[in-house]
Amino acid sequence: MARVSGTTGTTGTTDPATAPAPPATATKTVATKSSATKSTPRTAAKTGRLAAGEFAAGHAAVESSAASRAAAGGGAGDAMPVAGPDVAALAALLADSTRAQFCMALLDGRAWTAGELARHADVAASTATEHLNMLVDGGLLAQERQGRHRYLRLAGPDAAELIEHLVVLAPRRTEPKHTLSVANRNKALARARTCYDHLAGTLGVAIADAMTDQGLLDWSQGLALTDQGVKWVGELGLDLPEGTRRPPVRSCLDWTERRPHLAGSLGSAICRLAFDNGWITRIGTGRAVAVTERGTSALRTRFGI
Repeated sequence: MARVSGTTGTTGTTDPATAPAPPATATKTVATKSSATKSTPRTAAKTGRLAAGEFAAGHAAVESSAASRAAAGGGAGDAMPVAGPDVAALAALLADSTRAQFCMALLDGRAWTAGELARHADVAASTATEHLNMLVDGGLLAQERQGRHRYLRLAGPDAAELIEHLVVLAPRRTEPKHTLSVANRNKALARARTCYDHLAGTLGVAIADAMTDQGLLDWSQGLALTDQGVKWVGELGLDLPEGTRRPPVRSCLDWTERRPHLAGSLGSAICRLAFDNGWITRIGTGRAVAVTERGTSALRTRFGI
């Protein structure tokens, strides 16, 4: 089946009986030195001032060294930075709840205005602008300008995959009691939603399962299209771009189902086909989608679900 796809010296001894007596002045000298080091209130204060001065000088030197390391990009206890990917800088972009909310909202695959994102996160426009600039500069978001409006979206499938995987790994907060409308919205998200540009939720996982059961997908050595799958794609008239970094098929762990759904260029093409043919429609302005009557029939015919 084809697949697309670290001088230690020695010292003599002397007889104590024959050893010469020490000079008489030695004892006097020792006594003189001893009296010279005798502590008095005045000398103690002087010694204390000297010790304090030495400590202050040493402390200043440590602070100066720490400041130099910080200026070079390291903290007080950090090793000097080395060349390579700056994972900490990327993680810092998502270490703020407002920026994280922006990225999660943009998982719907659409471009949002800065004002829409500000209202979504319930922050001031100036605050939103500051955070969005950081995300654009950091490479997670891309922006487009049309007239007076500034539109922002995730920079690409890799950024979307990163956010989606973090959603799966992130600890769950204790949620307050939901109203009926919130509960219904969460159920709709779990049933069917977009995950950037492909389908997720129960619907997305069901499509991946159906394609596997029909022999269109092979999971034995990593996800790949089978010969039959390649033929099926052609019959549907789906256009899969070639010569890009994005693979034709890729699994994406679903954060509600905790099982993989279909991503990659084929997952994107199926989602686009479903929208263009009226199989699914968006619910409000969020990521949730609903299967239409036409879609129910088409999904049964094409996928057996």
